Amino acid sequence: MTRTGILIETENGAVKDTTLGVITAAAGQDIYALVLGESPAALQARLAEYGVGTIVGIEVAAGDPGANPDLAAAAVAAALQSYDLGALLGTASAAGKDIFARLAALLEAPLVSDCVAVDIDQQRVRKSHFSGKTYATLKVNGSVLLCTLRPNAIEPVKSTGEAKIETFTADGADPGLVRVIETKQGAAGRLDLTEAPVVITGGRAIKAAENYKMLEECADLIGAAVGASRAAVDAGYAPHSMQVGQTGKTVSPKLYIACGVSGAVQHFAGMKTSRVIVAINEDKDAPIFAKCDYGIVGDIFEVVPRLTAQLKEGGF
Repeated sequence: MTRTGILIETENGAVKDTTLGVITAAAGQDIYALVLGESPAALQARLAEYGVGTIVGIEVAAGDPGANPDLAAAAVAAALQSYDLGALLGTASAAGKDIFARLAALLEAPLVSDCVAVDIDQQRVRKSHFSGKTYATLKVNGSVLLCTLRPNAIEPVKSTGEAKIETFTADGADPGLVRVIETKQGAAGRLDLTEAPVVITGGRAIKAAENYKMLEECADLIGAAVGASRAAVDAGYAPHSMQVGQTGKTVSPKLYIACGVSGAVQHFAGMKTSRVIVAINEDKDAPIFAKCDYGIVGDIFEVVPRLTAQLKEGGF
């Protein structure tokens, strides 16, 4: 059994579901939840449900780690060494990737990012390679296993943990290299594309930017984020921040609904780890139909409104 740390990410004072999946990846280990910037007591009940043995509330004497990623990484590194953790896992989110990269540099340790599975005992990880065409299992040689996992790659499974609370104070000095002075939120109520449990994406067939409102209406009913294919982005129908694919964002939702997406290999690379893929396309020969679990041959401007109407009636 390895002492394994989990870098906890929260939203609106609650543990993110994507982080719960990371905790599940460490099942069977002695799990330490590392908490920055939140009250450990507020998270205790939820973390205990998923097998956390110890919650470490990290305090930083030198300043605010939320405004300084270098300071946050230094604090996590100090806690990792103090508790003699053999592994540290986190989510391959924007924040997770930022802190883990800095952490690896501080510890001079190898880091494997955006993994879909991890074997802590064997120090092996599995991740996508060559634009999703294959997977590689990598052996990590280092004193500590640093790994970030793709959001939603692992389904959270409840377990039982004591979740006792401890406090750790990091004494490191502020290096003064980076400071976050402002954070701008995205559209109100919109889910993060990379972490959403359901994604509905519009391709070139969406025809115009205003037609994404049709997808947004459906998305609001099923708790989904809205994405776009590269063709739609290149046509000016959606911003690059919505792009799913090799040159956009990688998503791994429980349900992926592709609307008018042809299914080019570059797009498939960004969503192939979705658990269930539904394709809607009026071209019966579209490549997406060879890659989906369920396909609907039809016009998205007929199918999506009918789906939305059915959802409003509570038919699913």
